[in-house]
Amino acid sequence: MAVTISILSMLAVLLFIGWKGMGHFWPHTVYEWKNETGQSLIGQVYQRQDVPWEQLSITQRQAIPSKLRQQLAEETLPELERLVIKVGNRDVYGHGFVSQFTHAWSKPVAEPDLLVIERKRGGQFFGRVVASESDGKTETIQSSQQLEQLLKLTESEHEKIETLFENAVQPLTKGIERKESVLNRLLEDGSNDHQRIAELESIEEQLRANRTQAELHIEQIREHIEQHMLVVKDMNNDLHRISFGTILDAWYPNQMTLVDKLGHWFKQGVNFLISEPRESNSEGGVFPAIFGTILLVILMSVAVMPLGVLAGLYLHEYAHKHWITRLMRITVQNLAGVPSIVYGVFGLGFFVYTLGGSIDEIFYSDNLPAPTFGTPGLLWASLTLAMLTLPVVVVTIEDGLSRIPKSVRDGAFALGATKSETIFKVVLPMAMPAVLTALILAVARAAGEVAPLMLVGVVKLAPNLPIDGQFPYMHLERKFMHLGFHIYDAGFQTTNLEGAKSLVYATSMLLVTVIVGLNLIAIRIRNSLRNSYRNLGFDDHVF
Repeated sequence: MAVTISILSMLAVLLFIGWKGMGHFWPHTVYEWKNETGQSLIGQVYQRQDVPWEQLSITQRQAIPSKLRQQLAEETLPELERLVIKVGNRDVYGHGFVSQFTHAWSKPVAEPDLLVIERKRGGQFFGRVVASESDGKTETIQSSQQLEQLLKLTESEHEKIETLFENAVQPLTKGIERKESVLNRLLEDGSNDHQRIAELESIEEQLRANRTQAELHIEQIREHIEQHMLVVKDMNNDLHRISFGTILDAWYPNQMTLVDKLGHWFKQGVNFLISEPRESNSEGGVFPAIFGTILLVILMSVAVMPLGVLAGLYLHEYAHKHWITRLMRITVQNLAGVPSIVYGVFGLGFFVYTLGGSIDEIFYSDNLPAPTFGTPGLLWASLTLAMLTLPVVVVTIEDGLSRIPKSVRDGAFALGATKSETIFKVVLPMAMPAVLTALILAVARAAGEVAPLMLVGVVKLAPNLPIDGQFPYMHLERKFMHLGFHIYDAGFQTTNLEGAKSLVYATSMLLVTVIVGLNLIAIRIRNSLRNSYRNLGFDDHVF
């Protein structure tokens, strides 16, 4: 019963996180409320609350109509419904959510012309479209098809910019760098081939002129996008002009069918996975955090698995059974229970300041006092997590080695194999399920750690990924983003806490999915290995 309750509780938590996380991408209905004074309220229902009469303040009670107040006082209506409404337009109202009692407003109406605009800055905008302005001309927008066509035109303009940058600016820049390299080499060698030097200088000048022309063309397209305005009206009937350069998407949720909503939900989910965060991590995607988390886990696995396997082999196969061996096992087991923040402090002191500082003094002295490796980065974070997970790996592998029968070793010795051949060609391959189990446990723990990473390399926003097209392609000294830290930052450090709440659930769901996915892959491989050795005639209890 206890196991059943534990499993059901875990599933309930995962389902709750998944439900809240997937709801982050759903196009919720936008309603409009009106009160007796003619004031309007436009937004999405974020939360419903029932407030007892006793919890109302004196000011709130006085704002209630006398007839309704008498009913509440007599407890014929013991509770009032209060709505937390997401009104968006944070740059206009100064806040994105309001709390209102339903008795003060009319019944909500889902008008078909209400739309949601996703922007790069200022969050979502709720309101109505009036017109579009471009090149001094104003065109009234009367349907969603017109707005969709304008968005497609803007998207095509952005694609032109990307095409020009990839096909013109980047190749020209590389050509300039090559010509400069050849020219500098000729000048350093003291070449007297003035014709060749003049030819190279002429070609370089022409390449620079062509690049400047391409950059001017890109800038003209960007200015045209920025000057193309969408005129919208908020719930106060105030007009606002939003540049198409800041609009990421726009949709009419009240006009969508279920199929349309599913398509929009899938599109938003994909954008969440491939885009970068915005608005202090309270909006946008998590691609840099996904990339950083997976790369960190891979580097950690590369560092910890060979060392853990060798340590486990030594303790079980080579070390003699005496008090030193027992002390080593006790130490390893105790290290598995050390708080992770302690490993972070050790990583900062030893890896970053001591080892990284020494590397800077030897290889990067020209850059000092600006540190290169003497500052928190991806390499030191990976090694810190490798130290954190090493005890778990050693204990798991040693336990797996103890399950292999002694008769297997004796059979290998009888056939003339040396001890090293027996261990590395017979015992270790049979222990691969235990090695993969150790990898599963290491990945599961490392992927969710946050505290030590805050000291050795993780940041709120990393401007560049650790891997790019510049030599040496993998930059281990760079700082990185992590899904666990992204959850912490979005949930506790952002100024838009209510708006980031659903994003926290979505990121949590993604982190759990990544960990479960990596574990399922390792479990699949482990089960395959188990079946292969079971077919050779070994008992199930061995593995």
